[in-house]
Amino acid sequence: MSGILYGAGVGPGDPELMTLKAVRLVKENNVIALPGKNPKETVAYQIAAAAVPELADKELLAVYMPMTHDREEREKRHREGAYLVETYLKQGKNVVFLTLGDPSVYSTFTYIQKIAEADGFQTQLVSGVPSFCAAAARMNMPLAIWNEQIHIFPAVHHLSNDLPDAGTCVLMKSGSKMDQVKEILKKSGRDAVMIENCGTGKEQVYLHVDDIPDTAGYYSLIISKEAEKK
Repeated sequence: MSGILYGAGVGPGDPELMTLKAVRLVKENNVIALPGKNPKETVAYQIAAAAVPELADKELLAVYMPMTHDREEREKRHREGAYLVETYLKQGKNVVFLTLGDPSVYSTFTYIQKIAEADGFQTQLVSGVPSFCAAAARMNMPLAIWNEQIHIFPAVHHLSNDLPDAGTCVLMKSGSKMDQVKEILKKSGRDAVMIENCGTGKEQVYLHVDDIPDTAGYYSLIISKEAEKK
């Protein structure tokens, strides 16, 4: 019997938002995979270690998947990571791959999952709290009410388009192009808040577009509500 590959979300940053199911899987399994050269330096490890002290005694697998525009390099790293995980699955060992937020939303685990499934291995997703839900809770605001729409964009790939007039827009991965993102927001006439490193000791909150710095970290998320009708 082959092992099962789990993609477990650890939430956006606050260890208290890690689910009971993810905690149980870490406790019950000895092989834990993390996306980075040094597992203990990854954000996912630091979150999970604060919630599950037993993680320190687990066998950690470094699955290095750098952010690069070189498609061949990305695919090479994905295959290497998948094959590393598969060596344990072939031994009948489960592998728990820890990923930020929820594994179904822009997750690095997706690439490993696809290869492992194609190679005949069983995988399972374990939900985590998405960053935009945690950010909305931090701001004590609803993402949508009644019949409002929610639009989720990776901001760096949406710079050539106008934002929709109606509903709530969530802009993820905004950091590297923040100056352009701010111009789009100003043009739209929308209100916006930004949270950087939500739920961590480095958290920063910006309540207006003009307050948002032109340079921001990778873990920056913007929630933009439609302009109020007058």
